[in-house]
Amino acid sequence: MAIDAIVLRSVDNVATAVQNLKEGQEAATRLDRELIPVVVGQDIPYGHKFAFRDIKKGENILKYGEVIGRATADIPRGMHAHVQNIESLRGRGDLQKEEA
Repeated sequence: MAIDAIVLRSVDNVATAVQNLKEGQEAATRLDRELIPVVVGQDIPYGHKFAFRDIKKGENILKYGEVIGRATADIPRGMHAHVQNIESLRGRGDLQKEEA
């Protein structure tokens, strides 16, 4: 079976598409040696992320076992996770601790 998306760590809540995915497609998503089907709710371009599990507004986005941002809205399983619903937490001066 072909792999459509990958998840590298079991803590990750997003998968990365390794090919263009179409709305309604059951994406074969690989986590370790297991293939987990996820029905995508909208077109997902190659290299983009989608929710591997339901993500609540305010929840950290985890990819490759690392926090890469925070959800600005609920992201249901299978939906595109991108700039429209994720804010970056890196390089933001307003989130840095003040130096004493």
